[in-house]
Amino acid sequence: MDRTVNRRLNLLLPLLLALPALAQKMADPTRPPATLAAPESEAAAPDSMPSGPRLQSILISRAPGGRKLAVIDGATVRAGAKVGDAILERINDNSVVLRRGKNLETLTLFPKPAEAADPTGKTK
Repeated sequence: MDRTVNRRLNLLLPLLLALPALAQKMADPTRPPATLAAPESEAAAPDSMPSGPRLQSILISRAPGGRKLAVIDGATVRAGAKVGDAILERINDNSVVLRRGKNLETLTLFPKPAEAADPTGKTK
């Protein structure tokens, strides 16, 4: 009986050990696309990297008199606060305005959406 059990174990053990290798790897549905997940050094060439501050988020309270905050380069700032050598002038729904002396610079979260194409193909 021991021989029979040993023989079966000798046959089954390699198969059981090989099962994890045969299993398909499942893709994580919550993982961002590879182009977004790539490190910045690989995702974009140094020439295409923005040299100025980056607007990362805008937080606007919908309550009357609620506060407006912007996250720029990882720092949370309010209107009137300094961002490097600039001052945060305005916080809008999709952008902020920075003032450097007499110069104004607008940082946007998302580019303006392209005009919706007419499904009939007609131009306006």
